[in-house]
Amino acid sequence: MIKGRKSMAGKIYLVEDNGTLRSLEEQLYDSEDLLQTLLERYPDLLAGEQIDESSPRRWLLVSREIGVPDIDRGADRWSIDHLFLDQDGVPTLVEVKRSNDTRIRREVVGQMLDYAANSVVYWPSETIRKKFEARCDGIGDDPRRLIADLLEIDPRDEVDLEGFWEQVDINLRAGKVRLIFVADEIPTELRRIVEFLNEQMNPAEVLAVEIRQYVGEGIKTLVPKVIGLKKVYPPPGPEARQWDEQSFFEEMKIRCSLEEVEIAKKILEWAKKNVDQIFWGRGKHDGSYIPKLYHNGQYHWTIDVWTYGIIDIPFGYMTGRPPFDEESKRLELLLRLNQIPGVIIPDDRIDRFPRFKISILKDETALCQFVETLDWIVQEIRST
Repeated sequence: MIKGRKSMAGKIYLVEDNGTLRSLEEQLYDSEDLLQTLLERYPDLLAGEQIDESSPRRWLLVSREIGVPDIDRGADRWSIDHLFLDQDGVPTLVEVKRSNDTRIRREVVGQMLDYAANSVVYWPSETIRKKFEARCDGIGDDPRRLIADLLEIDPRDEVDLEGFWEQVDINLRAGKVRLIFVADEIPTELRRIVEFLNEQMNPAEVLAVEIRQYVGEGIKTLVPKVIGLKKVYPPPGPEARQWDEQSFFEEMKIRCSLEEVEIAKKILEWAKKNVDQIFWGRGKHDGSYIPKLYHNGQYHWTIDVWTYGIIDIPFGYMTGRPPFDEESKRLELLLRLNQIPGVIIPDDRIDRFPRFKISILKDETALCQFVETLDWIVQEIRST
């Protein structure tokens, strides 16, 4: 049994099969590290079934004490207590504090928002993947097996590792992350802040998990409770769907003009002739396709096209792949894009994921310039 300092919150009672009543008294954790270690060993303490009753969240620990920089390729400025991924590839940032730590009331909120704001910009999915694989090496486990367990796939079957990490990257770029504050007791001030933020933030999610500890007579019981769930729930929607060409354009016809749909089709026809793979995304409401090249043992993303009529330029992803890992090449690509009438991408976006409306390409000259730029991207990658 792990000893702890007593709390005045009360007791819980266990009734054994023989009718004996056992009393367990609440105790505070001796240290913050103890609670962090429990989360590392037992991720289910994050109570994924409370977070999403229809599809309980399952957790994959990427790393403890993972660093976050505040500039591109800079040194780590902050350190997050835990980083988890759920089965949909949503990065889940966890910060642990004990209730008697005064920082849990306000300061920790600012810290967590710093972590989130910078991680979605300066963490490509490759950074997360390398951290996870390094942890697997350290504990002597197989990354493929752990991801198969997360996805509830038999490890003997094919596991789409690349697809999983691509989904992680898509979530990061969309700002789809989950922030969780963990403590033995969530103070009223933090509870109110979490409830407010979770109502206002979208697609990011902000929650708190209170994990109370009860001990007595050689038994320890941990009782998690999720705080901050949205008070008003929308009607149950569809599960995340795997998009394909047919479903993509059916949805785009609903949300965009026929002219925009035709532009997306022309870009797709270009992609079928010039790249190695069309990656179709997953999402409940929004579909996307990504033309990808396979060169020198790596996949290279070119653009993302979305069902709501937007084109993303994945500069942030390109920073990890030659030749666009060189800033001069990304600046050259930026210049080519900005020569297309209507496209205006600031210089400070060449490490991020700027976007523009597909309707900008409705002029045939603009579309031709864009396709020529895509041809140039392919040529530059192939010649590396």
